[in-house]
Amino acid sequence: MLETSECASRSIVHRPDLGVLIVRWHHDAELAVLQADYQAMLAMAQQFGCARWLLDVRRREGADPAMSAWASTVFYPEAAARLLPQKLHLAVLTSTYIVDRFLNDPVQKEYVEYMMAPERAFLTRMFADEGEATRWLSAN
Repeated sequence: MLETSECASRSIVHRPDLGVLIVRWHHDAELAVLQADYQAMLAMAQQFGCARWLLDVRRREGADPAMSAWASTVFYPEAAARLLPQKLHLAVLTSTYIVDRFLNDPVQKEYVEYMMAPERAFLTRMFADEGEATRWLSAN
């Protein structure tokens, strides 16, 4: 049975058949709303013991460095610790437009590199194709 959580800014679906939590943002939102979204996805992940997340950010075109700083250095390390002994895997489904914006902004590029570094307590990969993202989550 699928467990879902829906609000104006995002949807969260637990897919037990895939062992994946799928989070889709419908649009950009203010920092406080996004932080609440992240806390909701962590709560559902803990409820189901699910450490494989597909994060669809294709509709979040904003580039708020405060959000990137909080998510990469505070939220994801905390989420990884709470989901132990499983290792948190993040498949970020994004667009080339968003990737280009992040890699051309020196501040955002720093956060992307931080998130992608192999020494993190979580694994992060970016994908343009949902099938590839799902296959990566299933294989790891």
